[in-house]
Amino acid sequence: MVVTLTEEDLGTRIEAVLRQRFTERTAAAEHYGSEFAALWQTAAEHALGGKLLRPRMLMDLLTALTAAPLTEKDTARAIDVAAHVELLHFAFLLHDDVIDGDLTRRRRPNLIGSLVSRRPDESGDAALHWGRSSAILLGDLLLSSAVLGFARADLPTARRERLLSLLETTVFETVAGEHSDVALSDGIIAADLRTILATSASKTAAYSFVLPLRAAAILSGAPTAAEEQLTEIGGHLGLAYQLQDDLLSVFGDPDLHGKDPYSDLREGKETAIIAYARMTSHWPGIELRFGETDLSIDDAAEMRDRLRECGAEGFVRGLVEEQLAAVSNVLAEAEEAGTLSADAGRVVLALADRIEGRSR
Repeated sequence: MVVTLTEEDLGTRIEAVLRQRFTERTAAAEHYGSEFAALWQTAAEHALGGKLLRPRMLMDLLTALTAAPLTEKDTARAIDVAAHVELLHFAFLLHDDVIDGDLTRRRRPNLIGSLVSRRPDESGDAALHWGRSSAILLGDLLLSSAVLGFARADLPTARRERLLSLLETTVFETVAGEHSDVALSDGIIAADLRTILATSASKTAAYSFVLPLRAAAILSGAPTAAEEQLTEIGGHLGLAYQLQDDLLSVFGDPDLHGKDPYSDLREGKETAIIAYARMTSHWPGIELRFGETDLSIDDAAEMRDRLRECGAEGFVRGLVEEQLAAVSNVLAEAEEAGTLSADAGRVVLALADRIEGRSR
């Protein structure tokens, strides 16, 4: 049977698969105690209801790459893989929150913050240790679930092996990027622009863009040449996305993007914005308060203005434009070579437009 899904239907079906996974795990966790079951329940509250950017990307491109309409079996199989991409994303978020010491995400308690708030009678250190430990362990479980989900995909052996190889590369590269990001934050490696850009590409592009795009190509049976081009496209899209994220954190409207205003400046986060500012005469004035956890809104706004005056904002916006232009160039070459269809190109260009116009 051929299936035609609207965007709403697609989101509902992906969400249903994710909800089923958490329901099954919560039920199984009951055997190991109420606290373990409560952990899975809390995880479901935080993992469900998101934008589903990555699984939607996979499904949109798969539909564009497939000459014939997807059958119900093909759709169900692809949605299952897409749902495990989302589980991988949540696993990385949990580990990232532990590394960064964050208790909130999108202006509400993250999983760690929620677990801490449920133990008001304990000391702060004990509750925090409980929350962080739980996040690490749950992240490990979700990571293993993603791997097993790919391994169990109902696919021809060759395609399943390609998927697993892709996942292995993705996890390795993402962890390498996170490791480099910590090294930058702790001053272990020099915070030059080239290193920062390479770190951003590894940390964000690998699993947020390259993974879903290449997975769609594998599921569709596309040639390896298409995979290679989508790897390049995903790398450019991912870096543009991360650079845009950095811009929003400093120059964006927090009422729209929902993040803690100027959190990157308080954390002393080494971004392309800061790397450029270091090379200007404005840096001594910016450096005075950069990385101070008690940075006031007024002082942060003044720092933002100096970053704008020194040209850092314009420079990074230019980098975003360069990455998106590179996407168009690779796409044009792929379409000319016949390895990516015009429909696939439209999906990719829609992603690029969404990144360019991001306000949150």
